[in-house]
Amino acid sequence: MSNVELKPACVFEQFAEINKIPRPSKREEKMIEYLRQFGESHGLETKVDETGNVLIRKPATKGFENRETVILQSHMDMVCDKLVDVEFDFDKDAIQTYVDGEWLHAKGTTLGADDGIGCAIELAILASNDIEHGPIECVFTRDEETQLTGASGMKAGFMTGNYLINLDSEDEGQIFVSCAGGRSTVATFNFKREAAPAGYFFMEASIKGLVGGHSGDDIDKKRANAIKILARFLYMQQDKLDLRLAQWNSGKMHNAIPRDGKVIFAIPADKKDAVMADWNVFTKQVEDEYHVTDTNMVWAMASADAQTVMPKVTSTNLIRAVQAVDNGVFAMCQDEALAYMVETSSNTASVQSEEDKVVIVASQRSNVMSNLDNMCNSVKAVYELAGAEVIQNDGYPAWKMNPNSKLVEISRETYKQLFGKEPIVKGIHAGLECGLFSERYPQLDMISFGPTLRFVHTPDECLHIPTVQMVWDHLLAILKSIK
Repeated sequence: MSNVELKPACVFEQFAEINKIPRPSKREEKMIEYLRQFGESHGLETKVDETGNVLIRKPATKGFENRETVILQSHMDMVCDKLVDVEFDFDKDAIQTYVDGEWLHAKGTTLGADDGIGCAIELAILASNDIEHGPIECVFTRDEETQLTGASGMKAGFMTGNYLINLDSEDEGQIFVSCAGGRSTVATFNFKREAAPAGYFFMEASIKGLVGGHSGDDIDKKRANAIKILARFLYMQQDKLDLRLAQWNSGKMHNAIPRDGKVIFAIPADKKDAVMADWNVFTKQVEDEYHVTDTNMVWAMASADAQTVMPKVTSTNLIRAVQAVDNGVFAMCQDEALAYMVETSSNTASVQSEEDKVVIVASQRSNVMSNLDNMCNSVKAVYELAGAEVIQNDGYPAWKMNPNSKLVEISRETYKQLFGKEPIVKGIHAGLECGLFSERYPQLDMISFGPTLRFVHTPDECLHIPTVQMVWDHLLAILKSIK
């Protein structure tokens, strides 16, 4: 990175330092310590709450002492995903970045710009001595990407400002003022393995190279889901012959559309040629379905080593359930002003086989909490009918738009002055910590914005470099304009 001109340099220097620090969700201890030392080394009031959130307070610059306190907030953790053939330890290794045109990428892994670039912007402001602003509280929350436990565990009084700017959005020029609520469903099929019937042949089918993406923000882009595709093939085969499932592994993150996966199953030996022929037809059909969104599908089917299998009833019901469960967009927003936005959705995120169980994780989202309940119940009912044990977490609330927001007014006006055009003010189908903050800090006036990111939660994640300067300029103009 040091050999390439990246602007603003103060932000990209901080981002480079952040990407040296392992920070998987729930394992952010090294990042927490780094932030604590950063604040203290700059002589700033720094505190860490019992959950692991970090707050660094910076006094106002001269002449701005009587301004309102502004909270800048980002999350310190990152989604850890990599290409299947890349050796990388997210608990030890530094993210390796490179520039391709105007985009910053990582070498075979997620980039960590979600939300490392937000953290870098905050640290650059804390380290600066030439920016005009009122009192600032820079807040770094932990574990946003899995269960938002940092934001949900934050107690009232940790933050003291009345304005909050969340730096965790992914489209420059868009100011977000509401978000979806969400919940996760975990379905577990328990069983005792047994020997495959005599004369059975084992096969392994796999798919990789899908685009994937964020399970909220990208759910309406009609991208292929590796789990659902494999389920389709398995369901069609077990409708023809006595198929026994041995292993199913696909997807890694609860909040990402799965990009790859494989299944190992056993079939009567005299049916293997027919199964292979069906696979060849099926793969061509699926490629045709997704010829716009997923153009680099890689398929494979080969023989596999013999092993124990799931009981027939478990194998059958598991395949039926994954075939049947809702996946993708369930409803669009009914309000005319928000008709462009997904209201309710579900994403089947991962299937992982173990010795005596298979665990399926799916995430549901909605801007309408009653419809979130309905979506969750629909998913739960499918797995219960199939004999699984189902657990759903409490999730997180939606963030409702504040029609009288002064912060929105200031951010719109400063954006127009800087760039000569109106920003887009909108809601987002992804979850933001603002929903949780609104419950504990009802007085907060909040917005969310950030530089342009693409393919977040995947190894293709990339950051549009010019938009970082734009977000930086916009943020400094907002800080200077708040009275």
